[in-house]
Amino acid sequence: MASNPSLITRDTDKIAAATGNLYESVSIISKRARQISSKMKEELSNKLSEFASAVDNLEEVFENREQIEISKYYERLPKPTTVATDEFLEGKLQWRTVDEETSNTL
Repeated sequence: MASNPSLITRDTDKIAAATGNLYESVSIISKRARQISSKMKEELSNKLSEFASAVDNLEEVFENREQIEISKYYERLPKPTTVATDEFLEGKLQWRTVDEETSNTL
């Protein structure tokens, strides 16, 4: 059984080191992943809206290669969770905790 090459094993100690709590770190990463995902979805929707037509014609669906290429491009991009985790581990994210009201920077 072949494993998916996009899967990366992460050291949980490195993830937890920035905040002192693994679950808090995962929460920060997940919020960033949601931001990235919504931005990517908005970009894709804007690009695909150029191809929207008022008439639903089955022949046009199969003929529109540009739309298919745009979709394939976005499918090949790294997943938002991977990007967010990399940003977190590289110290590119900033966050605030509700209790402290101070900004933490990696």
